[in-house]
Amino acid sequence: MSLLKVIILAVVQGLAELLPVSSSAHVVVAEKLMGLDPSAPQMTLLLVMLHTGTMFAVIVFFWKTWKQAYFSSTDAFKQFAVLVLWATLLTGIVGETIKKVIEKTLFHGAEKAEIEQLFSHLELIAPALAAAGVLILVAGLLERRQIVSNVADSARDRALGFAYATVTFRQAGWMGVVQGLALPFRGFSRSGSTISTGMLVGAAKERAERFSFAMAVVITPAVVAAEALRLQKASHAAMLAGAPIDLKGSLLFSALGMSFSFLAGLVALKWLSSWLESGRWYLFGIYCLLASGVVFYLHTRGF
Repeated sequence: MSLLKVIILAVVQGLAELLPVSSSAHVVVAEKLMGLDPSAPQMTLLLVMLHTGTMFAVIVFFWKTWKQAYFSSTDAFKQFAVLVLWATLLTGIVGETIKKVIEKTLFHGAEKAEIEQLFSHLELIAPALAAAGVLILVAGLLERRQIVSNVADSARDRALGFAYATVTFRQAGWMGVVQGLALPFRGFSRSGSTISTGMLVGAAKERAERFSFAMAVVITPAVVAAEALRLQKASHAAMLAGAPIDLKGSLLFSALGMSFSFLAGLVALKWLSSWLESGRWYLFGIYCLLASGVVFYLHTRGF
């Protein structure tokens, strides 16, 4: 894989990851169009390293807001810690359960069962994109009807110094469950689905946005570690088969990709926040539905 391809994937990932349009779907399509295998261990590691780049972009972009909302006092931090741990626990339970069920059913009897093998199937990505699109569209349309309530919540957050600028235990739980649903499926936007879920269960969109990306920061290191372990195992198997994987080259390209996705992620976050504030969330849902059609068309063309 050339450096140019890494840069292209990093920019695609960085711009799409922090918008509710499924970065994974966009990266997989880009990989397919460039003749790469999205399910290969080197590519899945590259993808999670690109996620790491955008994770740092999230930290830089949201740090001031998080500091006011979650770190303004010991009590505020304790409340946030309980909420994010609760949501992450549910994410792990739901995500791992779905992963095991898929591996035990779809890959029953196969010598090697890994859910990553499905990541290159556009016929599965298309409906996942459509499902995310419907969820975002519904949340966006309902949010337009509740704009006065959301403005009042935002005004209270500012007036109280963000003392209550977080989601409730119930809202965090639902967002954690839906994040678990998003993990195994490429195309089912993690940020789009969790923010929309938060909005549907009563959270102001700004609160849902802040908490959604905080959940992403917490879970990203575990995902990176899992993919690094998968690449290590694949490298060992490839070495025994006489076709070793260039681990150093894979790690180098992944590190470079992470840097580019960080820069692209900062741009995307700025745009996302402006769209959230303008009440046009539903347009992301329309985009996902259109993208679903494009992905399905590419599948019919043999990609």
